[in-house]
Amino acid sequence: MRWPPPEDWPHRALSRQILSRPHRWHVQQAGRGPTLILLHGAGASAHSFAGLLPLLAQTHHAVAVDLPGQGFTQLGARHRCGLAEMAQDLAALIAQEGWQPAALIGHSAGGALALRLASRLDPMPAVIGINPALGPFPGLAGLLFPAMAKLLSLTPGVAGAVARHAATPARVRALIQSTGSTLSEAALAPYCRLMADPAHVDATLLMMAQWELAPLLHDLPRLGCATLLLAGEADSAVPPHVADAAARRMPQARAERLAGLGHLAHEEDPARILQSITGFLATQPAMARAPD
Repeated sequence: MRWPPPEDWPHRALSRQILSRPHRWHVQQAGRGPTLILLHGAGASAHSFAGLLPLLAQTHHAVAVDLPGQGFTQLGARHRCGLAEMAQDLAALIAQEGWQPAALIGHSAGGALALRLASRLDPMPAVIGINPALGPFPGLAGLLFPAMAKLLSLTPGVAGAVARHAATPARVRALIQSTGSTLSEAALAPYCRLMADPAHVDATLLMMAQWELAPLLHDLPRLGCATLLLAGEADSAVPPHVADAAARRMPQARAERLAGLGHLAHEEDPARILQSITGFLATQPAMARAPD
């Protein structure tokens, strides 16, 4: 997506660019207090926290980040879209800006990224995963999907073809509904713009092609960060049992079910998600840290 964001982009007034090599990041910041870093899922952008960001900003310094190449973050290195590489580059951004996150909040693939990033930060922040993508595709799909994404990411013109043919409102609406969530037309509009942008689609394919979840899943029993995994019971993209299974393998984690909510639970009902987040954060010692 070309900088700057359009006039009607959610919370455009909060947007700024930050150069932290290799990427030129797009972030939205609001509020004062302990810092919370918000990480979106694959194919989305910081806009997915449009409803939650101002609620968190009432008591915290909330920072929503577009991942490399997605949304309005300019991709600086095509080989840096994997889980480990993104965590390393985000850690560098956080250090450069002097942020000291009390918690990381990640949706879907952003939940996995939050856990990987937490292990790189000192002190280690708490983690909240919203329908976190913490399970591999089963069977043959687990082998085929990453390979297909890699092939597509290397094929000239694929991103443009996807952008031309998949970005109609009807197709975007069907895609969102297939995850178990229902969004308003206004909430669907940013997704239509993202899907129509070849650079965003290209970066999403690169992320899928380079994503290696197995090392993180192997490390779960050794991750000592306090963790809350929120799972929408209507999520058909990442079934809630994925969060349950991950929480059982982690020493300081618990899972919480969200009745009636799908994969985009934080967009469907930000107030409900805020309630779970603030209740969890109230138990964390880092919340006593002085505001940034």
